[in-house]
Amino acid sequence: MSTSKSTSTSSTSSTTTTASTSTSTSITTSPSPSTSSISSSSTSSGALPGPTWPSGSNPYVDGRLFNIDGKTQYFAGTNTWWLSHLLSDADVETTISELVSSDIRVTRAWGFGNVNDPAGQDGNVYFQILNQTISPTNGSLINFSPTNGIPRLDSVISLAEKYGLKLVLPLLNNWDDLGGINTYTTAFGGNSTSFYTDTASQQAYQNYISFIVNRYKSSPAIFAWELCNEPRCRQCDTSVIYNWASETSAFIKGIDSGHMVAIGDEGWFAPPEGDGSYAYSAYEGVDFIKNLAIETIDYATFHLYPDKWGYDPSWGTTWIQQHSAAALASGTKPVVLEEYGSPSPFPGSSSNRSAVLLPWQATLVNDSSVVVAYDSVWQFATELPSGTDPFDEYAIYYDTVAEETGAGESEYQVLVVEHARDMLAKGSVGED
Repeated sequence: MSTSKSTSTSSTSSTTTTASTSTSTSITTSPSPSTSSISSSSTSSGALPGPTWPSGSNPYVDGRLFNIDGKTQYFAGTNTWWLSHLLSDADVETTISELVSSDIRVTRAWGFGNVNDPAGQDGNVYFQILNQTISPTNGSLINFSPTNGIPRLDSVISLAEKYGLKLVLPLLNNWDDLGGINTYTTAFGGNSTSFYTDTASQQAYQNYISFIVNRYKSSPAIFAWELCNEPRCRQCDTSVIYNWASETSAFIKGIDSGHMVAIGDEGWFAPPEGDGSYAYSAYEGVDFIKNLAIETIDYATFHLYPDKWGYDPSWGTTWIQQHSAAALASGTKPVVLEEYGSPSPFPGSSSNRSAVLLPWQATLVNDSSVVVAYDSVWQFATELPSGTDPFDEYAIYYDTVAEETGAGESEYQVLVVEHARDMLAKGSVGED
């Protein structure tokens, strides 16, 4: 989903940076003490300073489910896109500890953050500058500032490792928020559709991938690398996204064969699937079934927002069943409902969020024909120590009061805590 409510998670609170000691090192080729140019030849793990991650087992595909720490089972995840863009370690640790206490196994946090001009960005986290004037060699600079650069992502990885939480890191955004495809086209030309085949943009994108993947590939906190948040190539032939995803996923596997890779798409179908309406028209240039055949993609993803796409809430159950069936028919690849949500009430109705989401969750848990390895509601929210508020109208706020007092179940208890426990109870296949 687009993160349009806020592209800043700045606050007035003090910032601690547990991982910054090893990551704010100046690079001799850098135009400033806190940035460094990147290229395909200068982003190996030995060429740029980075933290050392403890060893451990990486999650992996086991049939149509995933194995985490020796156990294969269904589970629940969530989305915290803003986690890597927080300026305070206390905010990060509060979030991660609350997720783990709620039986959440995986969260999705942005592994990207681009700007074209660093001027005026002191209060915002960003990881990369894309600007051919500032960096004539390759147009790319990494922000190593301990305050608002890559050390912020280091801290997320470190704290996820500490608490045993797994992370899905998308490496690009289809949307403009926090610097997506638009920052590449601003720097190198083209538009949102030509990006996927533009040589300069793709080289810069792969340089960034190489930097991030090399930096974190030894961390067992990584659940998967994701090519993009909701990639779209509107009115393009579906071969454009297919070829781009094939090439990019193979590139990542060449750097890190030990972690999984996913596309991060919304799961659009193409004719002759479905009724020809928007979600089945391939209008956005994505063919879910075709992309299942990409060998270097480990699992499939789909999203669910009837309110945004022009469908009734009841259609969500059909959407879930269709993706489970398509994945089963195509082989043994797992499928993940990695984003779903609803404002409350649902537009044009009196149905609150629980009334919309509970039938979908019941399908995931109780429909014996549905095998969705895990699902991630959009989005987790909480009261952060700094007072930062990056949340939108889909947010479900962390709440333990109802559980502690018996005063009635809160939205969070029903949609997050109880659902996570139901998914864990659904099935387990062995334990090492």
